[in-house]
Amino acid sequence: MEKITYTQALEELQKIVEEIESQSVDVDMLTAKVKRASFLIKWCQDRLKKTETEVTKILTDLDEKSEAPSPEG
Repeated sequence: MEKITYTQALEELQKIVEEIESQSVDVDMLTAKVKRASFLIKWCQDRLKKTETEVTKILTDLDEKSEAPSPEG
């Protein structure tokens, strides 16, 4: 897997979209740009899902610890 950050992926995706919208992309490069954009979108979605899962687990663990009876009591 490519080593990029979410921010880098998002910035690159925005740049590709701007190039396509401004029609500054050569027709020969259009397919490559669309493929790259597709990869970046999937990568960002996967990263967001993973982050959501991790945060949910952390919050659940915190909830369980706060509801556990005190060892003093």
